[in-house]
Formats: sequence, C-alpha cells, structure tokens
Amino acid sequence: MDAFDFVIVGAGSAGSVLANRLTASGKYTVLLLEAGGSDKTPLVQIPIGYGKIFYDAAVNWKYITEPDPNLDNRPIYWPRGKVLGGSSSINAMVYVRGHQNDYAEWNAAAPGWGWSDVEPLFRRMENWDGAPSSARGKGGPLAVHDVRPEVHPLTRVYLEAAAQAGFPTNPDYNGPDMEGATTYQITTRNGFRASAARCYLDPAGKRPNLEVRTRAHATRVLFDGTRAIGVEYRHKGQIKTARARAEVILSGGAINSPQLLQLSGIGPGQVLQDHGIDVLLDAAQVGRNLQDHLGSDNLFVSKVASLNQELRPLMGKVKAALHYALTRKGPLSLSLNQGGGFVRVLDDSPGPDMQLYFSPVSYTRAPVGVRPLMSPDPFPGFLIGFNPCKPTSVGHLQIRSPDPFVAPEMHPNYMSTDYDRTLMVEGTKLMRRIAETQAMSAVIDSELLPGAQVDDDAAIEAYIRKTSWTVFHQCSTCRMGSDPASSVVDPRLRVRGIDGLRVADASIFPSIPTGNTNAPAIMVGEKASDLILQDALG
Repeated sequence: MDAFDFVIVGAGSAGSVLANRLTASGKYTVLLLEAGGSDKTPLVQIPIGYGKIFYDAAVNWKYITEPDPNLDNRPIYWPRGKVLGGSSSINAMVYVRGHQNDYAEWNAAAPGWGWSDVEPLFRRMENWDGAPSSARGKGGPLAVHDVRPEVHPLTRVYLEAAAQAGFPTNPDYNGPDMEGATTYQITTRNGFRASAARCYLDPAGKRPNLEVRTRAHATRVLFDGTRAIGVEYRHKGQIKTARARAEVILSGGAINSPQLLQLSGIGPGQVLQDHGIDVLLDAAQVGRNLQDHLGSDNLFVSKVASLNQELRPLMGKVKAALHYALTRKGPLSLSLNQGGGFVRVLDDSPGPDMQLYFSPVSYTRAPVGVRPLMSPDPFPGFLIGFNPCKPTSVGHLQIRSPDPFVAPEMHPNYMSTDYDRTLMVEGTKLMRRIAETQAMSAVIDSELLPGAQVDDDAAIEAYIRKTSWTVFHQCSTCRMGSDPASSVVDPRLRVRGIDGLRVADASIFPSIPTGNTNAPAIMVGEKASDLILQDALG
C-alpha cells in the first residue's frame, strides 16, 4: 500500500488547486488520482475545441439524467470533464466570480464563507489581463482574459441592443458591480485554454512530493472505524490502494463525490442497503440538494454574416485554423458565448435574476451526439439565450448500482417551482424584447425559434419544456453548512461523523451562485487548501 500525507480524488477545478497548494511548502506528500487521462490534446488546449469534446468519451463522462417529468420526460445530457483539469478542460471557459449576495447566503449557512472571506481568494487566483483595477488580481495562477477587442461585430450589435433595452454595458462584471450587459471574460492565455490543470497542476508537476496518477478510478474510501485511512482505486486493470496519513479529500465534482461517498457506505441508509452496501454512516443529505442552471435560446436568422459563414464551410474552417496557428487569435481562440450579462427581470429581486448569453453563431439543436457544436447552421444566424440566476428547483442523485463504474441516477427536477417557471417564460420574452430594439432588429431577418407561433405564456412554457437544456452548473450535492440536518460537510469541509475526510468541489456549494460555477469551484480549492494547511499545522 502506497502511503501519502494526503490523497486527493479528482484532478479537476478544485483538485488541481489542492495538489498545487498542499505541496508548495515541500512538507507534505500528495497523491492525486484522476479517472481520466492527460489534457495535452489539441481539442482540449484550443479554446473552441470544446465544441468537439462536448461528446468525446475520451475526456468526458457523458452523463445522461433520468427522464425529467417537468421537461416532457426528456433525459438531459450532462457533459462533465473526465480528464486532468476536470470540467475546466472541457467547458466554455466563462469566468464569473458570482454576486456578493451569493456569498451572504453561503455565510449564513456556513460562517467564514462571506464575500469578505472569499473575495481575497478570487484576487489571489487571478492573473487578469484587462484594465488595471484594485478589485482584480494580477499575477495569480489563473489566466483571465478580457475578450472585448476581439469579439465578432454581431456581439457589438448585441451590446448596443441591450443598452437600448435598458441594460447598459458593464466593462467588468467581476468588479464592484455585476449588473449590465457585457462581453464575457474567459480563462485563456496566449490563445490557449487556461484550465485548472494548466494553471495549477502543471507548475507543480515536477515537485517530488506530488504524484499524479491518471486513468485511476477511485472505487471506495477505506476506513478504520469511522476514520478515513485511504482510497481503493482501479489503475491499469488492477485494484490498488493508497493510504492517507492525514486526510482523504474528495474533489470529484457534484456527481462523482456524492457517488463515491455512497459507494463507501456514507449516504442515505435505505439506498445503500438496497444495493447491498454496508452502512458506515446514515447521511441522508449525500446526493440531495442538487441544483443546476436551466437555459433556453432564441435562434434568429441574420441579415448579415455570422460565425456560421466562417466555421461551417471547409475552407472557412481552414482559414480560421490558419489564422489561429499564425496569431493565436480569431474565433478558435474564443468561447462561442462572446456576450451576455446579468440583469433583473423581477422588480423585487435582491440582485440579478437572469444571466444572458449571446453567441454570433447558431446551431439547430439535434439529438444527443448527432451534431457537435462546431457544425453551425448553413444560414447566417445567432443565438440569444438566458438562464435564471438563482433557480429554486432542487433535485437529487443516488447510486444505481454498487458497481463504481456504473453512473448514478441523476434526477434534476428542473422547473418544479412557480418561480422557476415564471422566470423561464419571462426570459424568453426578454430575448424578444432585445431582438426588437432598433440595433438588433436591423440585423434580424426572422426568429426561427421559438417562432411566431409561440405567442403566449402557455406556448412559451411548452416550448421551454420541450427544448431547454442544462447550462452545465450542477452543484450542492454534498452541501456545506453549520446545521447537521441539512448539510454533508461542516464549514471546514469535513464530512460530518467521519474523521480524516473532506469534500472540496462544487458539490459543497450551500446554494447555486449567480453565474458560471467554474470560478467558485476553483475558489473552493483555494479556501480548502488554507483550511487543510491550518489544521495540519495544528
């Protein structure tokens, strides 16, 4: 049995941070286990390559939820990173810290996680290349890129239209004020993806006190009584074990961390017994409180050229590839979500309640696996999309089998509250309101989806049930809090009732943040490393 001070399961957004920070002093040894493989492939490193790896089983868990009764009994495809860097290696790279109100919620649930606690961590993370600001970090590991000079002309039209609709442009939504229309900041550096693996793991890779094992799938946590003492994992066709002298840290993400806890005997007792797993700790909240952002698009046919004309034809792809190869710029260096913003739709909302997305490209959605994102529509088109920032629908997940290689059941339970249904309908109306402005109507030929026939609230809601999709922000399944009745981990991320075991990833979010979840997940890695090192030093 190998022995290390810390064994980390999952080399994703938080796990990569932990591997770096816990080995920085040279005092502690760390084993980092990753079920996936290397991130050193062109489709991972080239920013727009995520359109291809969206369905690539080589780097993607390719999860499918259970049919959701609130979405016409549709199963929803949930891509999650199975690769060094985790989902930070396959995502759209949008960098959003979240709203200060989010962290007021977190602090109410788990003291020590308020805005004043986490804001310095965001600055510590960042290497911001935009306009200098005391609110932004400079010189941190994580490259954050300001795309404003590089966006497609249609994105500038969108910003003008949003202003005409009452949402002025915000030059830095990660600064003091989040609200307004914007161009999205992305995690890239010199035209390449700046994943957590590239920014945190690569600089630590040659440290003698860090060992990274890829294609190492954790199968269960090992215990002596109620103390975690190591991890069992499958590597190169063999079942192996690794001992943790100090702690085991689960950083597998919002799906894999609760699954591993349940496989290890920590979870809802009846679920575990039904699958023949001995119950070490009956912990009802493991896998509960599942939250996600649900999105919807309006697709417009354009009177002017969009990225469709650049990225669909073979010669267009060749030209874009050459431009990227020579300059590290152009559409291949960016996310498809170039514009967006954070706005209020309901008058009584305490902060932004709707996130907007503008993509100067369109693709008519097809069944899962049929059409990758890099095959846009043959006509000029673009998308204006949205998701409610703070949905109130809550789902759950649980193991389907005692076999660790069988995906768990995932029940998202989208649109199960009146609040969420109202905001989804209002979001579609807002997309049309922006489209009807002078600036945007000048470039629109027609609305293809939802289409003119979808003309009242009932029809809009029916359209959303039929076509809405995840924004890939699953979280909160190992919820953090001070109340044992509603949480899995305490404010120091220790699993309740167990010694030597923590969880540090998006599964611990007390509530879903306003915006994309990758930056908060990386911040959790930073915060967790501080907590772990404080406790290790006594």
